[in-house]
Amino acid sequence: MNRLAVAAVVVATATITGCASDTDAVSEAAVARGAELYQANCASCHGADLAGAPDWKTPNEDGSYPPPPHDSSGHTWHHPDRVLIEIIRNGSDFPQSRMPPFGAQLSDEDIEAILEFIKTSWGPQETEYQNQVTEQDQAEP
Repeated sequence: MNRLAVAAVVVATATITGCASDTDAVSEAAVARGAELYQANCASCHGADLAGAPDWKTPNEDGSYPPPPHDSSGHTWHHPDRVLIEIIRNGSDFPQSRMPPFGAQLSDEDIEAILEFIKTSWGPQETEYQNQVTEQDQAEP
């Protein structure tokens, strides 16, 4: 992806983040960093626009599924932060997924920044739901 496109993503992300309430506000710098890291590490599979692979709901011949979108049309927002961070760090052990691990390439701070960037593409209902599942997950012993 060229620098102009990355800059456009960063500006759009900063605009979206600037519209968030104080309680939902995330560091604009972290989101901008997450946008850069997403483009460098995730966009080749999940799409520069977070739209996922075409026909992502149709299984491949081996039973795995193409990379899903990370925007509101996908299912990323169904999972708590802990699960999403673990999937990015360790890859997926789901038989339907081919998600590789990124823990050797990305720090925990980098992974969290990517997740904060992804969250900027969700609508208010998806964000509220994901906040709730994250809170429930954190409350479990």
